[in-house]
Amino acid sequence: MTDSLPITTEMGQGSAAMERPALGPWARALRKLVADRAAMGALTLFLAIVLLCLAAPLYAKYVAHTDPFTSNIDGTITVNGESVALIEPSTEGLGLGSVPLGPTWDIGNYFLGADGQGRDIAARLLYGGRNSLLIAGASTLMCLVLSALTGLVAGFFGGAIDTVISRVLDVLWAFPIYLLAISLSIVLITHGFDIGPISVTAGSLWLPIFIIGIVYIPYVARPIRGQVLALKESEFVLAAIGLGVPSHRILFRDILPNVMTTLIVFVPLMVAINMLTESALSFLSIGVQPPDASWGTIIQDGQDLIYTRPMVAIAPGIAIVLSVLALNILGDGVRDALDPRAKLRFR
Repeated sequence: MTDSLPITTEMGQGSAAMERPALGPWARALRKLVADRAAMGALTLFLAIVLLCLAAPLYAKYVAHTDPFTSNIDGTITVNGESVALIEPSTEGLGLGSVPLGPTWDIGNYFLGADGQGRDIAARLLYGGRNSLLIAGASTLMCLVLSALTGLVAGFFGGAIDTVISRVLDVLWAFPIYLLAISLSIVLITHGFDIGPISVTAGSLWLPIFIIGIVYIPYVARPIRGQVLALKESEFVLAAIGLGVPSHRILFRDILPNVMTTLIVFVPLMVAINMLTESALSFLSIGVQPPDASWGTIIQDGQDLIYTRPMVAIAPGIAIVLSVLALNILGDGVRDALDPRAKLRFR
């Protein structure tokens, strides 16, 4: 009896292993992604930034007790028991002009100091982050949806449809990204635009979302089109066509799931790129318009204070760097998890 115990145990382990269900491709990819410490650290950092930005109204109302959108040039605060002006006379050179309050490092009392209008930089940083993240996320969603539809239709139907779509993408591709974005912003930022029943007014956050979402379509649609061209010649698609399955069902039930991994890989990378583009446009005053704020507009506010109060420009710059770095590391992790060829690099 004692000799049979090891055999029974080994058989039990073997049968348990045989009965364990095999992981699907999405479960395997998620398992690899979770095991990637760098990607998980980047995701944690980015989620922390998002949560802090979402808490902007709570911070401004209950912690800082300030309105970050109201000018407060003549205001004063109490620092270490002393009343201090938010805008102080300059002590450099001839003593002309004024300098805003520097960082107090008190979380509830102008933690990062004030800008040229006497507004709390920390509160504005969180509010600006909300708009920057919103624009980057919404423009990414818009870009990926339009790019997927464009790539699917062009690659599957081919012929004249593919030729027309490809030429339009080539025209957009021919323009440098920032030159095209700046041109569209200058045209639309003063008057807005109307598309049927949809009306977007000047100064709306939908303007930078629309502009950034449009200019990057060729960079996503062309890889999708190439994948669809290859998938169209695969056996399961040819079999579906031979059986008379409607084209829309082939596109959305057979081809789209096979290009979904490419779209998912694009998500964090496009959010990072769109965040940089939005910051550049806002810095040039053709993105987010007052009274709204973004990280780009705050950097612009601190441009003239770079030598006296550099934290006005440095704080949003650090926020952009951390967000973009986290998204790029996360994007690399997602790519490695979804790419079957990356399994040799997995530990």
